[in-house]
Amino acid sequence: MILALGLLLILLILMGMPIFAGIMGAAMLGLHVSQVDFSAIDIEMFRLANAPVLLAIPLFTFSGYLLSEGGTSRRLVRFSKSLFGWIPGGLGVVALVSCSFFTAITGATGITIIALGGLLFPALISENYKENFSLGLMTTSGSLGLHFPPSLPIILYGFVSGASIERLFVAGIVPGMLMVGILCLFSVFMGKRWKLERPPFSLSEFLHSLREAAWELAIPLMILVGIYSGFSTATEAAALTAVYVLLIKVFLFRELSLMRDVPRIMVESTKMVGGIMIILGAALGFANYLVDAFVPMRILEWLQGTVQSKIGFLLILNFFLIVVGCMMDIFSAILIVVPLIMPLAEKFGIDPVHLGIIFLANLAIGYNTPPIGLNLFIASSRFDRPIMQLYRATLPFLFLLLVTLFMITYWPALSLFLPALLKG
Repeated sequence: MILALGLLLILLILMGMPIFAGIMGAAMLGLHVSQVDFSAIDIEMFRLANAPVLLAIPLFTFSGYLLSEGGTSRRLVRFSKSLFGWIPGGLGVVALVSCSFFTAITGATGITIIALGGLLFPALISENYKENFSLGLMTTSGSLGLHFPPSLPIILYGFVSGASIERLFVAGIVPGMLMVGILCLFSVFMGKRWKLERPPFSLSEFLHSLREAAWELAIPLMILVGIYSGFSTATEAAALTAVYVLLIKVFLFRELSLMRDVPRIMVESTKMVGGIMIILGAALGFANYLVDAFVPMRILEWLQGTVQSKIGFLLILNFFLIVVGCMMDIFSAILIVVPLIMPLAEKFGIDPVHLGIIFLANLAIGYNTPPIGLNLFIASSRFDRPIMQLYRATLPFLFLLLVTLFMITYWPALSLFLPALLKG
C-alpha cells in the first residue's frame, strides 16, 4: 500500500497535477484505507498555523520581495565586481557570490535565476566566457545560499525536526561557503585557462560600491548578531528585518512608494506564502499518515538488516535526497522526508543539526540534477536555451558540488564546530 501511494504521488505530479494536490490526494487515500478520519489533516494544518516560529516565513518572504524590487541586485553585483572583478574568472565569482547572497535573503532559487540572470548572463557572454560555462554557472548558482541566514528552509527544518534554528543558522555558514568557494575556484581556473581580460582593482570603486550596498549587506549579520546576543528570537529577527528593509527601500533609497508599491508587494508575497502554506499543510497531512502507518519504523527495520554502518546509511541517504530534490520543492521535501529520516539518523548517531545541513546540500544539488531538476527548466526558459544544453552545461558544476557534499556529509565538524564554539 505504501509503495502504491508513493508511485501514485509521483505519477500524479509527473502528469502535471499541482504538487500540493498530489500530496493531499495521496494523504487522503492513505488515511481512508487506514480508516483514519480526515480531520487528522485539519489538526496538522491547525498545528502549522499556530506554530510561532513559522511566523518568520511570511516576514522573511516579504523582506525578500521588497529586496527583489529596485536596485538591490544591481548594488550587490557592483559591490561583488569591485571586490572580485580583478581576479581571473572574476565575473564568474561575482555571479556566484551575488546569487548566493540573493538566494539567502529572498529564500527562493527560481527568483534568483530570473532576477539576476538577465543581468549576469549577458555580462558573462560579453566578457568572452563560454556559453555552456555561463549557463551552468547561472543555473547552479541559483540554489546556492540555502545554508545562509535568513534561509527559509532552515527555519522550516528546525520546526519539523525540533533542532535549534539558531544553531542551524550558524552551522550552515561554513558548508555554504565551501559550496560557493569550490565553484569560485573553478571559475578562477577557467578564467586563467581562457586568459580573460580583467580590470585592475580600484579602491575608490570598492569604497563607493560598499557604501552603496552596505545597508543590504548588513542584513544576514544583523540577524545573527540579534539572535546570538539574545536581543531577538528568529521570529523577532524576521519582524525587525521586514521593518528594516521597508525603511531603507522606501525612505533611504526611495525606490518604492509606500502607498503605491508596498501594498502590491505585500499582496504578491502573501500569495507566495499562501502557496507555501497550502503545500506545507498537504505535506504535513501526508507525513502524518506515513508516521501513523509506521513507515519510519519499517524503513529502520529494513536498514538494520541491510546497512550496518553509518557510512553506508549516509551514502543511501545522499542518493535518496538528491532524487527527492529533483522531484519535489524544498518545503514539501522537508515536511514529508524529515520525519522519516530523523529516527534513522538518530539510530546511526547523526546530530540533527548536521543532518539538516546535509539535507539542504542534497536538495540544492537536486534542483540542478537532470533530468527533472527544477532549476534546469527555469534556466532553460529564462535564457531561451534547449533543456539538453542545460543538462550538458551543469555537469561540471554538479560534479564539484558532489565533492563538497561528500566533505559536508563525512566531516561533521564543518557544520558543528561553529555552533559549539559560540555555545562555549
